[in-house]
Amino acid sequence: MEGEVENFILVWIVVIVSLLYSYMISKLIPKGTTRLLALSIVICLFLWFPLNLTTMILGGFTSFFIAWLANFKILLFAYGKGPLSSDPPIQLSHFIPMACLPIKSSSGHTNSIQATKKTTMRIVFVKVVLFGLLLKAYDYSEYIHPYLIMSSYCLHMYLVLDMVLDLIAYVARNVVKMELEPQFHEPYLATSLQDFWGKRWNLMVTTILHPTIYEPIRSISLRFLSRRWASVVAVLTTFLVSGLMHEFIFYNIGRLRPTGEVTCFFLLHGVLLSIEISLKRIAIGKLHLGPSLSRPLTLGIILATCFWLFFPPFLRFKPYVRGCQESVAFLEFVTNGRLISPDNATCPFLLT
Repeated sequence: MEGEVENFILVWIVVIVSLLYSYMISKLIPKGTTRLLALSIVICLFLWFPLNLTTMILGGFTSFFIAWLANFKILLFAYGKGPLSSDPPIQLSHFIPMACLPIKSSSGHTNSIQATKKTTMRIVFVKVVLFGLLLKAYDYSEYIHPYLIMSSYCLHMYLVLDMVLDLIAYVARNVVKMELEPQFHEPYLATSLQDFWGKRWNLMVTTILHPTIYEPIRSISLRFLSRRWASVVAVLTTFLVSGLMHEFIFYNIGRLRPTGEVTCFFLLHGVLLSIEISLKRIAIGKLHLGPSLSRPLTLGIILATCFWLFFPPFLRFKPYVRGCQESVAFLEFVTNGRLISPDNATCPFLLT
């Protein structure tokens, strides 16, 4: 754990220095291909440095924040687009957190922000309780149906991502005085795949993939294809890139050879989403599924495909065990100042 903490500190020092370099480059080189070439060293570093972290928590989130989100934002920034580009230019104190964290300035109204703050503590308490109950439930996994256990992994993953991103949003709001948009919008209420992927699940990824992948591919495809088919190609390419980035993050977390299952999961959803959009165009005004039917149908498709393609490669490195061990090792460092290897930590919530 000692070497991991040192590597983590070194990685983030290099990240901050690289972002300072990127900020200065924008003052010296106009937007375009020349700026992209100047920033290419940063993009390469951001892909390589997360590979130096081997723990699931530090390595996984660093891969997500740096190798994926920061790199895609820098690609847009090279051409004067995206959240890092504005007129007048954003302050350096905002540039760095916006570049390396999944946050952006909120365009919400003050009243809605205040209302959200009033319920934050209650929601956080519920999430923490649910998280603890899930960990304890894994003790009795041999008595629970496998599909129910795998369903709990969906909820577990959502809770982990949501709580970590909420913590980042809270810190950023108080440190750099920025209001932040939520990363999730009640994904369990999705009424379609388009609603789930476009408006409810991991909204920062959706926001960054749309200008970096979807729009350029659609623009290029329009030269050769009709509008409908250009959109289909853009959707499939976007989901392909998302799948490949997930494969990269999974490799960083588990150090297991990629099998392509995660990429197939996202490609499948790209196909299903394209079919769904086409059916909506055909059946407009003729067929309407109410929320009581569309919500369970949507969640059923998501869960079924997760069971088939997403969870198997994810569960091979036992993330719930490793995550608990790493948390125990971290708490040991915080409370007693002692660095221990996660492999030597005993998780109190798990018997295995």
